[in-house]
Amino acid sequence: MRRCVITVGDLGEFGVVARISGRLPQGPTILLGPGDDAAMVSAPDGRVVVSTDLLIEGRHFRRDWSSGYDVGRKAAAQNLADIAAMGAVPTSIVVGLGMPPTLPVSWLDELTDGFRDECALVGASVAGGDITRCDLVVIGVTALGDLQGRDPVTRSGAGPGDVVAVSGRLGYAAAGWALHEAGVSGEAFQEALEGHRRPRPPYTSGPEAAALGATAMLDVSDGLLQDLGHIAKASGVGLVLDPAAFAVGEPLLAAAKELGADPLDWVLSGGEDHSLAATFPTKDGLPAHWRVVGDVVEGEGVQVSGRVYKSGGWDHFR
Repeated sequence: MRRCVITVGDLGEFGVVARISGRLPQGPTILLGPGDDAAMVSAPDGRVVVSTDLLIEGRHFRRDWSSGYDVGRKAAAQNLADIAAMGAVPTSIVVGLGMPPTLPVSWLDELTDGFRDECALVGASVAGGDITRCDLVVIGVTALGDLQGRDPVTRSGAGPGDVVAVSGRLGYAAAGWALHEAGVSGEAFQEALEGHRRPRPPYTSGPEAAALGATAMLDVSDGLLQDLGHIAKASGVGLVLDPAAFAVGEPLLAAAKELGADPLDWVLSGGEDHSLAATFPTKDGLPAHWRVVGDVVEGEGVQVSGRVYKSGGWDHFR
């Protein structure tokens, strides 16, 4: 079995959290876990897919909106989804954590539980990490994955004649943020509110798409229009979406009615749902949870037929 040594700061330090809470079991991919200067994980394919991301308090989450458990789930999810978007299976994560000294231990325990439970959805483990003092809560997660012998699915393989399909929910994180910002609560809005706090990536759809012959794929983190624009640019093609093809669930409709918003704007331009968008040579044989929403054509950019939408989505520096 091939092995991979990884280091982020001092991996032993995040082991302190594990020992305090007893909340971080180690899966079969962890050959050497927290407690040393580096961890060792298995790499049976001989290749390791790696992704990393940051969450900063006040920008990506608010502690008055989200529990430590919510933040742990969200932090793990957005990185595990990147691994799935390459057609790989997530195997482990390492965590860098900056926190103020006043952060309650209970919140830290909840955060650790969130990491554990989100990783458990895909059979991944927390290998370790690093902790430092910081004025705000800052979380950096690096995720590792296994291609299991498959080629990675990149953003650059889409071609004219392909179809565009989406697996997972869209618009829930944006609707939830809008509800939180407006101070709206209530049972009718709980699913949308939770959509902001805790996304639900369709992890198994990534490796499945690779097996189905996906030509390009990514996770929807910055808004569907903006993210599909990355596929269009990398592949040198245009994408035409059909607004009638998108499913707008009752939670989005209820939120939109409450706030006087167009739910399709959330679906097309809202980010952080971490659903998967991919292109396939044909729609034939695609499972129902891969919803065909458009076509790949000659040209450039992303168009929405029938209606004009601003090219929205999240930009960290805009």
